[in-house]
Amino acid sequence: MTAALDGEAPDRAPSPVAEPDPAYPRPQVTRGRWTDLTGTWQFGYDDAGRGVDERWYDGGGMFDRHITVPYPPESPASGVGDTRFHPVVWYRRSFERREAGARPGERVLLHFGAVDHRASVWVNGHLVATHEGGHTPFSADITPALTDEGSQVVVVRAEDDPHDMTQPRGKQDWHERPHAIWYERTTGIWQPVWLEPVPATHLAALTWTSDLDRCVLRVRARVEGPAPAALRLSVRLTLRGEVLADDVYPATAPVVQRDIPLDGSRIQHERRSYLWSPDYPNLIEARVRLLLGDEVVDEVGSYCGIRTAGASDDHFVLNGRAYPLRMVLAQNYWPSSHLAAPDGEALKREVELVKELGFNAVRIHQKVEDPRFLGWCDRLGVLAWGEMPSALDFGPRTVRRITSEWLEVLDRDLSSPALVAWVPFNESWGVPNLEHDPAQRDAVQALYHLTKAIDPTRPVVGNDGWENLASDMIGVHDYSPSGQVLRDRYGSREAFERTMATVRPYYRPISLPGLARNGQPLIVSEFGGITYDPGREDYWNGYGAVGSAEELLERYGDLVGALLSSPVVAGFCYTQLTDTAQERNGLLSEDRRPKADPGAIAQINRQYSAAVPGQALEEIQIVHAARMRSGS
Repeated sequence: MTAALDGEAPDRAPSPVAEPDPAYPRPQVTRGRWTDLTGTWQFGYDDAGRGVDERWYDGGGMFDRHITVPYPPESPASGVGDTRFHPVVWYRRSFERREAGARPGERVLLHFGAVDHRASVWVNGHLVATHEGGHTPFSADITPALTDEGSQVVVVRAEDDPHDMTQPRGKQDWHERPHAIWYERTTGIWQPVWLEPVPATHLAALTWTSDLDRCVLRVRARVEGPAPAALRLSVRLTLRGEVLADDVYPATAPVVQRDIPLDGSRIQHERRSYLWSPDYPNLIEARVRLLLGDEVVDEVGSYCGIRTAGASDDHFVLNGRAYPLRMVLAQNYWPSSHLAAPDGEALKREVELVKELGFNAVRIHQKVEDPRFLGWCDRLGVLAWGEMPSALDFGPRTVRRITSEWLEVLDRDLSSPALVAWVPFNESWGVPNLEHDPAQRDAVQALYHLTKAIDPTRPVVGNDGWENLASDMIGVHDYSPSGQVLRDRYGSREAFERTMATVRPYYRPISLPGLARNGQPLIVSEFGGITYDPGREDYWNGYGAVGSAEELLERYGDLVGALLSSPVVAGFCYTQLTDTAQERNGLLSEDRRPKADPGAIAQINRQYSAAVPGQALEEIQIVHAARMRSGS
């Protein structure tokens, strides 16, 4: 997809706030000209590891099949569908120089959304980039490697050792066939690849943060290329056509950071018109330019939102007010394409489904999702938790890898107003002896404090699920099968303190010595997991199964009702949104069909009456039964 092929494209970047192109890979930094490199590539396996010595990057190689990028070769959508162990894979494709769309004096950037796990990239035989980290983006200025005319050849080598437990892998299995809660591996390219022509001096990155107390937006722009003394940064902010700011700053340093004052009185008195929240997802459109006199050197479109997120006095706090979290766990896995989304529309639909089921937030689990997903959370109004995919073994190599990749995650997603919490560790994965090993405790505490140092604007859950050690919220995973057990554990402050001291919901203590208790809210960040999958028996049944849609709805109402009636539970996260491989405990099937009436589920989430829970649930079940009979 490229505007450059159709002649001179307009310099003005497309609006990032208006309905975006679902294929555009980077929602918060948009340009009008780009070339989509997804589609058919040549592909080959290198099980013997001979490719570099045999110079596969320079005309040789066993590219004996084709693959559809960005789908991993393990997936059916890739056209390969080979789930066996292949630790090294190679890709090759060509494009014409004119396809890059570069004008005289411009540079050509080659972008990769994510390549799992270690990538090397050559253009016309020249090494242009290396990157380690299977979930984060990287780019290369390939201009010096391009020839003046003719075909330009891109070659990618991806190394992904299936047995390396120090590698952040999320829930990718190390067995050849998926078992328990683990699923197929994702090897190589699994997010978009694209070309982008940019001026020699250009905006390389933008980040936005807001300070509601001071009523300012902070912009941080990174500039690459020559910076003449007269270079200026122009920032124009508009909201529904109203100009909020139109300022110009000197831009002679590689990084320009400025606080942009806003009209605090109007924002405080017209919160619904200016602030961002799931109830009113107001996005401010930004036009950011580099200027040299009257000349526009570079321009990008961006957006931001005015909102604050925090945790205090036993509540999750959004925009200075307590905000109950109604989350659903999302692994965002598709049977045809695995961790890669089938297309941009599928990412939008995933966010729409979260809202249709009555949730106001999503916990992205063991995955760094395509940035377009967060873009839709921003636009449609769904809060999100960002989580680092776990390694499974502990040691210096694990710590180095997680730290390096986590910093890239923070950098990529820092500006999303929808993202309101960070989770560097989950359920002590990668730190399996956290309770007894001081080095592992130091690792969790270090990642917690590092995250706060990079981003002091969001709560951080150091290790979600149990063994809370350094955390702004107490995350508890509790798959108790009945609402009564949840009431016994969390139904009052006294019950919760007793549970903290004596109960191990999954055989692990909820907290470890050293956790400072200073008003952190309790978030039951995994519960439920009810399996309902009629006609199928080969599923993993770890949390209990039901035999009908009515029973699923009854159990769901019982569990959710117990948490909603608790005076100490500040939020919950139900497991899970969709079926994922052999985990058949989604509210939706793997092809996104509801297993029970979505309206009834939404009504439980939004309107459950704690005063008369039995009556409320009975009314919801009557509505559900009527809808099921009518087929609506």
